Formats: sequence, C-alpha cells, structure tokens
Amino acid sequence: MFFPEGQIRVHLYGYPCDMRKSFPGLYALTRQGLHADPLSGDLYVFISRRATMMKVLYFDRSGFCIWSKKLEAGCFVSDWAQVRTHEMDWTALKLMLEGIEPGRLRKRYRLPKTLQDSPSNTSSKRTSELQCVDGTGAEEQAPERG
Repeated sequence: MFFPEGQIRVHLYGYPCDMRKSFPGLYALTRQGLHADPLSGDLYVFISRRATMMKVLYFDRSGFCIWSKKLEAGCFVSDWAQVRTHEMDWTALKLMLEGIEPGRLRKRYRLPKTLQDSPSNTSSKRTSELQCVDGTGAEEQAPERG
C-alpha cells in the first residue's frame, strides 16, 4: 500500500462493520453507506464493532484490494458515539493505525506491569556512561568539533 501522501482521499465509515464482509460486501457498503464510487481509487475504511479490526478497500486499476489490521491490545476507536462518517486525509489514517486519536489524552492501551518496569535499550544515558566495544568511553571516540 504505497500512495503519494497528498493525493489520497480516505473515507471512514462511521458505524461498526461486520468484518466477515469481503469484496462484494464492502463494495456494496461503500456504494450504499458512503454514497461513493469504489472505482475512484480512494481508500474506504471500515472498523469492527469491538474496534479491534480495520479493513481498507481500494481499487488499483487492475482490481479491488483489501488491507486489514487486527490489534492484539487496545482498539482503534475509543467511543463510537464520537465517530461519524467523514472524509479524512492520509495522515489521519496513519495516526489512527498507530493508535493516536487527536484530542485524546491517553494512549490506546497500557503496557503490562512487567514491561513497564524493564529497562529500555533506548534509555537516555549520558554519553560519558556509554561504553564502546573496545572499552573506551563514547566521548573518547567522538571527533572534536571546533
């Protein structure tokens, strides 16, 4: 799914969708529910009732494609009452896929306690504390800047 970011239109269906639907079902839902032409090349996004699965229907000159994602933890939509059928841009779809809802203060899901307490390999250590492979400090390896 490689699209030029400024030229793609994304349409979100604002109601829970039956994820058993495939090409004909999503095609019909696009025509009747979104009142749009599925052959236009736009992306049509459908989310399951539990909001843990998303399907994207699009047409790419040679036929229809369905892209789907199922979450192991969390959900795409926090409150169905706030979701409406609307057009959004490619960036908003990418944010939704990553679990970021504009205006929402909490993350999509929380890490289990065992993962929260484990040290990260990207922790913010000072460069003086870092050791290189040969045993010297990181600042000894860094070239001087004038």
